[in-house]
Amino acid sequence: MKIFRIVSGLLLLMATLATAPVARAAEEMGFDIVALGDGRCAARCPRVIIARGQIGDDTADAFLGFLKETLGGGAVKSVVLLDSPGGKVMAAMDFGRTLRRLGMAVIVARPTEQTAASGALAPARCYSACVYALMGGRKRVIPPRSLVGVHRMFAYTTSFNLAEFGFERELNLDDGEMRNTLARYSRSMGVSSDLISLAERTSHEQLRLLTGAEIARWRLATGRL
Repeated sequence: MKIFRIVSGLLLLMATLATAPVARAAEEMGFDIVALGDGRCAARCPRVIIARGQIGDDTADAFLGFLKETLGGGAVKSVVLLDSPGGKVMAAMDFGRTLRRLGMAVIVARPTEQTAASGALAPARCYSACVYALMGGRKRVIPPRSLVGVHRMFAYTTSFNLAEFGFERELNLDDGEMRNTLARYSRSMGVSSDLISLAERTSHEQLRLLTGAEIARWRLATGRL
């Protein structure tokens, strides 16, 4: 009986650990509205959407829900300010398709304390899977000081090793199937699939920042709206 209670307790602990939330390296993507002021328009200033944080499975649905709740509050331009460290590849493509379907323009930038008064924006980042969300923009803008970077796709799977009685994390790299999926996706968004080739040649442990010439050559974005 004592052994049974010990084993039961260990199994309960394993179940608790397996279902416990894992600490996130970055906050999940959230959305907000900011007015782009010029010192004269006041309440009539155009308003745009801010999207910042890590892209997850629910990002596309959360964005649609945000729009449904927000758009009744006044005129909002079809412009998204994007600032993200990355996230999940499939989720990023879903978000990108949603942006394209809604006809959204995407700018890699973030607001500042002066944005409401002057319309000034600060540089932002779009790394890793964020680039695939960016591709969905009807028009895509990467201002000169904003940073965009890519690397090879990867994911981790966690399993419990009974022999070692502990959790193990295993690195999984794409076998080519997802690369082909991304290449088709990028072409459908008007972006050269050469960008996907570059990303898949870059170690998953590194970040390859794109130059202005590469951004233009691969039709990822322009420098101004």
